[in-house]
Amino acid sequence: MVWKRRIAYINLTTGKIISKPIPKQLRQLYLGGRGINMYLLYNHLTPEVDPLSSENILLVGTGLLCGIPALGSGRCDIAAKSPVTGAIGDSNIGGFFAPELRLAGFDHLMISGKAEKPVYLLANDGNIEIHDANHLWGKDTFETQDMIRDDVKDEEVKSLVIGVAGENMVRFANVRTGMKNSAGRTGMGCVMGSKNLKAIAARGTMDIEFSHPDELLDYCKQMNDMITETRWARAQSKWGTLIIYSNTNTTGLIRTRNFQLNRLEKGEDLEPENMDRYTIGMSGCYGCSVHCRHRYVLKEGSYAPIFAEGPEYTSLGAFGTMVDCNKMETVLVANHLVNKYGLDTLETGGLIAWAMELYEKGIIDEKDTAGLKLEWGNEEILFQLITQIAHREGFGNILADGFNTAISKIGKGSEYYAIQIKGMSSLHSDERPTPSLALGICTSTRGADHLRGRPAIDLYGLPQEMLQEIYGAPVSSDYTAYEGKSRMVWWQELLYAVTDAIGTCKFQTVFCAVHAPKWTEFKNLIQLATDMKFTESELMDVGERIYTIERMFNLREGFSRKDDALPERYFKESTPTGLPIAKGKKIDRNGFEKMLDEYYVLHGWDHNGSPKKETLERLGLDKEPSHIV
Repeated sequence: MVWKRRIAYINLTTGKIISKPIPKQLRQLYLGGRGINMYLLYNHLTPEVDPLSSENILLVGTGLLCGIPALGSGRCDIAAKSPVTGAIGDSNIGGFFAPELRLAGFDHLMISGKAEKPVYLLANDGNIEIHDANHLWGKDTFETQDMIRDDVKDEEVKSLVIGVAGENMVRFANVRTGMKNSAGRTGMGCVMGSKNLKAIAARGTMDIEFSHPDELLDYCKQMNDMITETRWARAQSKWGTLIIYSNTNTTGLIRTRNFQLNRLEKGEDLEPENMDRYTIGMSGCYGCSVHCRHRYVLKEGSYAPIFAEGPEYTSLGAFGTMVDCNKMETVLVANHLVNKYGLDTLETGGLIAWAMELYEKGIIDEKDTAGLKLEWGNEEILFQLITQIAHREGFGNILADGFNTAISKIGKGSEYYAIQIKGMSSLHSDERPTPSLALGICTSTRGADHLRGRPAIDLYGLPQEMLQEIYGAPVSSDYTAYEGKSRMVWWQELLYAVTDAIGTCKFQTVFCAVHAPKWTEFKNLIQLATDMKFTESELMDVGERIYTIERMFNLREGFSRKDDALPERYFKESTPTGLPIAKGKKIDRNGFEKMLDEYYVLHGWDHNGSPKKETLERLGLDKEPSHIV
């Protein structure tokens, strides 16, 4: 059956590869994907290991429902100890690799050790081989995938690859597949580079048997209809995630010039309809009926010709608003460069914006930047820094180690201007007017984050009756209020943990669409696909179990309540622009601490954020590490 896919243990130092079945007990506790990855990371990684040492382990896991024809079910989870933060390293990626790995017979890979020379892995119909990758080293993320297809002589091979940024162990290097898909956050490409692992390829022809195929197919059709009938999905199908910009910039919810402004003036060219000048069509991931990705062409300019996919809303902020560049073409070129080199969009843009503010304030000068004038809105400086970071050249080499190291090297009060949490850059959103979003970026187990617990529907001003029906208790419909916001973040954390564990798309659940699949639909899909039965409450417990074991990992690595904290600027500086609802806002320190207390209570953690004994017992985590596999 579908849940009987295997786990492979691959030691790159010795070349030894063994595979084992994944016990159904583990499926019932963690489902798959992110869930089982987090279990394996907690069980098999020695505390305080250097993330760049051969002792770190790299995990690749497909979701339990990966391969169903609905909800963008082609998602894969990649995990390790993060070289960016030293905490949980974990990133989710779409596209077509995950279903191919399942067809090759594997749901999870646990990769340890370090190869003596560059290698890539090939999974094919129940077997895994280690191949030489010397000829791939130095190639970009697009070339690498093409060359692997040529090696294997099969156009259907799908690959997870790193670019030169991963090879150079840039701490926020990402993992890529296809033209656009990226496991961007927490530096998983850096971990691959530290292991001399250039790529993981998969090709499979094995059947995936579902328990109730006819009923599952009918229900998947209902799920796709449910999604495509939402206004959010219809807007995404036309504009992609760029549609968010139209609302957030107008309101004053966007970081501009790092953190100095909360709105980009003269930002009209970044409006989503301007993509019409470049777009040649929309594409999507496996099992997706939305198709939210622009395919675009740039025919002119010093970097032309470019044929690429994107950009996401995140790239629009990273290379538009945060660095005060107001041309869509600038964003499109930068988006292509980070994808080519294999860099995390957010971390790259966040660090460059921070450096530009330091330069403006005289904290660094041209002696520090090797002659670069880090002026706002200078697109050539932006492109040059992206290239320098990827190749660890010049001033880019300082930024390539991320915020924690760069702050220690620069000093001079530079930490105050860094918009980061646990060492990881935040999205370009300005959360000062939105306490729920501010709490969500702080409590994320992997650092500043908009994909771990963001209750984006808080911005809609929904009726309180509707919010109570969703979240199970009173929640204020005013997004500037503090009441009930801890519950929103907690609930979304559990939902997203399960979404990542089943391998579907977060944008096709209650993220930006209220009337989207959630607990009821998830339990029905799981039962039809696997014959495993869960109540809604039991599924929420799975989400709680995943989030709590991540918390346990971070506590073991020395993190605590002190790290669930906002940068001081959120408390000291008020938003200077925007509509009346957003202008003049900053986070109230007492209100924030009260939300954090309430959030810990909802999770069953104590005042310092440590899971209570009874919580661990309830979730079956009191005997971890258990080494079931």
